[in-house]
Amino acid sequence: MNNTIPEIIQKLLDLRKCAIFCHARPDGDALGSGLALMCMLRFLGKEADMVVESSVPDKFFFMPIMNEVQHELPDKDYDTLISVDSADLRRIGKFDDAYARFRGATINIDHHITNPGYAKYNLVKEYCACAELLTDLFKEAGWEPDVTVANLLMLGLITDSGNFTHSDVTEKTYIDAGYLRACGADPHEINYNMYDKQVRERAILYGRVMSNMQFFCEGKVAVIVIRNKDMDELGAKRSITEGYVDFPLTVDTVEVAISLLQQEDPTNYKVSFRSKGRSNVNQVATEFGGGGHVLASGCEIYGTEEQCVKRLVDAVSKVV
Repeated sequence: MNNTIPEIIQKLLDLRKCAIFCHARPDGDALGSGLALMCMLRFLGKEADMVVESSVPDKFFFMPIMNEVQHELPDKDYDTLISVDSADLRRIGKFDDAYARFRGATINIDHHITNPGYAKYNLVKEYCACAELLTDLFKEAGWEPDVTVANLLMLGLITDSGNFTHSDVTEKTYIDAGYLRACGADPHEINYNMYDKQVRERAILYGRVMSNMQFFCEGKVAVIVIRNKDMDELGAKRSITEGYVDFPLTVDTVEVAISLLQQEDPTNYKVSFRSKGRSNVNQVATEFGGGGHVLASGCEIYGTEEQCVKRLVDAVSKVV
């Protein structure tokens, strides 16, 4: 069942103490949305904690509020658990069982079309970013963001929209960005830290990865592989590879970009798909147990590099 925004507002007003989860390996929208909700609930006098399985990538710490993220569930008598930007329960990682078994209220706030509505209360609407949905919620509730909340929501908008370049960006997205700017958000600082500032290791790794880009389907499909051996040699963290998948789409013939990020288990790859607009990559990701959006989706896959690339390209070839 999908609830209305007023119904979710009432559940947020009714809660006393909550934990907020986002998906593992968090991005700007997951962190921005979760922390914005945490801050707003605290302003309303609620006790709220933000809990994420994975570490927060270094580049996000230009916002001091990132230090509030916890990686273990505190031993508290929560009456409500909330998930944001998580298309399915598995995405919150090791906390999924606690969430599924929780006897109190569970609230799911998300913008992915594949979200099945896994909580007791669900607010799911397809937008370019979960931050856009939370902006709707805050506006309807009459909760005006302070500078910190405005910056967190702007972080989500900027990063999940590809700096407002993805085709799912609408007039409303820009209206929301203008509203957050009026509340004090600083898009210049966010853009600098997200897109212009990078460590040396990221730049070198970027060059290596892109120089080995592979093309398939008469140049319509581009594949990049980020390998453990290169990351280990450079001392690079996996988190610095965010955004790599967008570069292959700049090649004029490419309709779909695929990025494979090797995990600690060398047979396990985190896969990201991007589409210019003609191909539904969510359809492909779903075949491999993943999901997301029509133009941006993800999944995990196991096998050798050659096996994984072949399986993924074979699947994408059906939609390009």
